[in-house]
Formats: sequence, structure tokens, C-alpha cells
Amino acid sequence: MEKNTIIELKNITVEFDGEKVLDDMSLSIRDGEFVTFLGSSGCGKTTTLRLIAGFLEPDSGEVFFDGKNMRGVPPYKREVNTIFQRYALFPHYNVYENIAYGLRVRKVPEAQIKEQVTEMLRLVNLQGFEKRNVTKLSGGQQQRVAIARALVLKPKILLLDEPLAALDLKLRKDMQNELKNIQKQTGITFIFVTHDQEEALSMSDTVVVMNEGKIQQIGSPIDIYNEPENAFVADFIGESNILDGIMKSDYNACFAGRCFPCLDKGFEPGEEVDIVVRPEDVDIVKADQGMLRGTVTSVTFLGVHFEIIVDIGGFKWMIQTTDEHKEGEVVGLVIEPDAIHVMKKSKYSGQFGDYSSYSDEIDTLNVIEEEEN
Repeated sequence: MEKNTIIELKNITVEFDGEKVLDDMSLSIRDGEFVTFLGSSGCGKTTTLRLIAGFLEPDSGEVFFDGKNMRGVPPYKREVNTIFQRYALFPHYNVYENIAYGLRVRKVPEAQIKEQVTEMLRLVNLQGFEKRNVTKLSGGQQQRVAIARALVLKPKILLLDEPLAALDLKLRKDMQNELKNIQKQTGITFIFVTHDQEEALSMSDTVVVMNEGKIQQIGSPIDIYNEPENAFVADFIGESNILDGIMKSDYNACFAGRCFPCLDKGFEPGEEVDIVVRPEDVDIVKADQGMLRGTVTSVTFLGVHFEIIVDIGGFKWMIQTTDEHKEGEVVGLVIEPDAIHVMKKSKYSGQFGDYSSYSDEIDTLNVIEEEEN
């Protein structure tokens, strides 16, 4: 059965100091969905969350909740609750009282408060922590208290603004699974904001990729990864080799100096395109057995696999493989038809995809910079 639309954004524009933060954005979110807004710092994802919560009004366009226009409706009158990166728990209250706070404000009878708080403690696996002071909890436990406090009020929508950013890697992964399970159990619509691609892919029913105030692509995690719509999405979601190409005809793509059979069609004969080949979809073979031939310039061992950079005619390819190769080795590459994804040219063409300057250190610095902003 098709789920009803619970949130609809129509032609939303938001400007700060004359600069468009959201640019004519339209989006529908279905009831009971786990939706993630994914993008780098400044792309407009948190602004979108604030619009839904009612902390911000659009300069133009409308926000609808269950078909009702939300213009002028304050946050406390919307069936929405928000969890921020800083959980804002009450340090002088214990776990039970933190969770019960919103119910007490609503003057819910004590017996009902006890029943609902107990249910929330079970949901977030904190039974037995009722009397513990929240300042004595770990980051992951504080996160669970924040989730329970938000969910005990039974909102129709839970907004989560980078709530896992302060946790270490292992705890983040545990909480990703926890949040997905809680969302399934409650059936509440979760709208999650992150700049972490893996987080978005592992948790979401639907991913909304944003950049420069515009939606670049909406789809399931598998669609977003396997069928990126432009070079920005292909580069932002995982690693990608992105090359200039020409569609000679349907199912026949030419790039890297030769033509390859592919599964794409519907382009004009001779149309210039962007070609995406994921690093894990390339096989390294003996030099005389490859469709392409190049020289290994870098080998990085990452535990599960090797990340190998191969220079072919000056273009640096990344290949992920469990087989070890040596720097300076001449190798062949084999690319199957279903590994080649053809995209139309866009404003992002030519900006991504060559690993000439690839460095884990640069990636790490970018992440640190984003988290500080």
C-alpha cells in the first residue's frame, strides 16, 4: 500500500544576506520513511530541517504537513521533535526525569508518565538506568536518553541534526543500527541530516543529496550509489573514476582511448557524456589480457582490500582489490558492461574523478574542516 505524504515542500527559497541557501526546492516525504539529507557543510540541509521544525520561515514557497499549510504555525504547535548534535539534556535531572520532562509540561497523569517512560527505556535499552544522573552517562547513553525524551511525546516526525557527529567511530556504527531499529519499531518518520555518506547509505530508505541549495538526486541508497545522476553525486557518494566519454551509439561508450559495450542507451549518437566506473568494479589482470593497460603508481593496504592507483595515459584510476600489486607494475584492466555508468554532462563535469592528487590525509582534513564549521 502506498504511504501518504506527510511533509511537502513546494518551491522553497531561503536567502541569508542576499545569498540563496535554498533555491526553489521541492520535496515530498512519505509517512513512516527514514529520509536522510546528505551534503557537505553549507549545502542547505540543516536549513531544510529548521523549516520543517518551524524555527525558520521560507522567503518564498510553502511547507505542508499532512496537507495543511504550516506558514505561521510555531514549532510547539507542530507534531515534530528535534534532536541536535548537542543533546541539551538537563544535567540536574536523572535519566527518568529527563525523559518524563515533556510529559510533565503537558500535565500527563503520573501513572501514564511512568508507563510511557518505562516503554521508552525499553525501546532505547536503558532499563535499570532510571536513577542515573545524565552527566555520569557515556556519549552513546546520553544519545539514547535524548532519543527517548523526543519520542515519549509521540511526534509524527523526528528531526535529527547530525546527532552522531560527537561519537567515536564504533559507537557511531552501533547507534546507526540502533536508530534504524527504533525507527522501524515506532513507525515514526525520521528525517536525518549528515555529511557522512556511509551513514546515509546504511540507515536510510531515501537519500536526498544536496549541494549549493539544490537537490542533486533523490533515491534509495542503492539507486544513489549505482545510478548517480551527475558527477557531483558520483563523487560525493563513495569513490568514483569519472572520465570524459562519447556515446558512439546505444550500448557503446567510448572513453580512455577505446570503446566499450555498456548497458546505457537513449543518448544522441556522438553525444559527449561523463562515464563513472566504481573502483570495486574494475578487475586487474595481466597486462596483455586487459582492455586497458597502465602502470601502478600507488598501493595502500586498508585491511579488507588494497586501494591501487593505476596511471593510464596520464589519468589516474583507483581500483579496490583483494589482490596485492606492486608500485611500478604494468597491469591490465577489465571493465564489464554493467560496471560502466553513463551520465549526461552537467555543471560538475570535469571537476571530479581523477586520483592524481588523491590522499587519505586530504580527505581527513576535509572532514575535520566540515565538522568544525
